Amino acid sequence: MTMARRRQLYEGKAKILFEGPEPGTLVQYFKDDATAGNGAKSGIITGKGVLNNRISEHLMLRLQEIGIPTHFIRRINMREQL
Repeated sequence: MTMARRRQLYEGKAKILFEGPEPGTLVQYFKDDATAGNGAKSGIITGKGVLNNRISEHLMLRLQEIGIPTHFIRRINMREQL
């Protein structure tokens, strides 16, 4: 896994951010964790991170197609994007 070889910079409810391979880049790792009620309930939804990564990629590419700049470079694997 890419994330194991990189320095973790931040962990939130849905993603973990790691140093990217080039200066000024980040790797986003999409987690399966789910929360409700501002953290009052939590659990794991298998495949949530994979789906969120694909949705994010789709949205970023559509924005780029219509001329809106984004941070997105490419999807690395099923759970990570650069």
